Amino acid sequence: MSSKNMLTSLLQIEHPIIQAPMFLVSNTAMVKAAMEAGIAGCIPALNYRTLDELRNAIRELKMSKTPNGAFGFNLIVNKSNIKYKGQLAVLCEEGCDFIITSLGSPEETIKEAHKAGIKVFCDVTDLKFAKKVEGLGADAVIAVNNEAGGHRGNLGPEELIKQLKSNCNIPVISAGGVGCKADIDEMLGYGAAGVSVGSPFIASVEAEVTEEYKQACVDYGANDIIMTERISGTPCTVINTPYVQKIGTKSPWIERLLNKNRKLKKWVKMIRFSIGMRATEKAAKKATYKTVWVAGPSIEHTRQILPVKQIIANLTTAA
Repeated sequence: MSSKNMLTSLLQIEHPIIQAPMFLVSNTAMVKAAMEAGIAGCIPALNYRTLDELRNAIRELKMSKTPNGAFGFNLIVNKSNIKYKGQLAVLCEEGCDFIITSLGSPEETIKEAHKAGIKVFCDVTDLKFAKKVEGLGADAVIAVNNEAGGHRGNLGPEELIKQLKSNCNIPVISAGGVGCKADIDEMLGYGAAGVSVGSPFIASVEAEVTEEYKQACVDYGANDIIMTERISGTPCTVINTPYVQKIGTKSPWIERLLNKNRKLKKWVKMIRFSIGMRATEKAAKKATYKTVWVAGPSIEHTRQILPVKQIIANLTTAA
């Protein structure tokens, strides 16, 4: 792979790592620490309730920008995000290094972001969508594999990376299954330009989630990660706590029944998504026995709660 196609060259960073955007977990403190350690950090735009809060976060990160770090934001680009157009406008007005798009067509985002000099990376889970976003002008694809936390893909890291690398002319950034330096080396060996890493950063000092959530990422491992439909109506990876075991992982029977009705399906999914997001917010910010914690199998390598700087050091140096 030519050096110009590596993530380090794309974003002018020291290490080929993006601190992945995590709903309700990512924040400016985490991203500032990431930039100081020579990687890129990303925050979901939906972590901010208002456009003014988003604008202030961008300005805060611009003030803290380092020569070998970068920052960006994740945008949900389908109709479920009613704030999308306003968020895109603010990002383009204020400026950032990159935008990661999820769940929808990135066509408008790519067009507007490029006018503002912002790179766009698009979440994909298969070759068909990767080729589509490449045709729309994406600067890279985020290859979400079956080891990712949250909503994951269906293909394993090696198969997905090699498939996209062989058929696309833009860089492939691997997302999922990275918890240590050996994992990063493996993904780069398959042909990835870099990696997107999320779950290991949940148990960081800078993350503004409960200590119980962080400690769960320390106490549980890869074998404790299961899929549930209870959060958004589509399979999502969570830690298999006693509460998750109690409520089960399938959607309630009434939802499954209503989902068979084509006219009602969209509304059922929107309601389930709203309920699930509120439950996820409670779990992140307040510990109760009714807790559902989102995480991926890469927490296997999380041994203690550490500063972001140390987590990055662990990811970039051999054990």
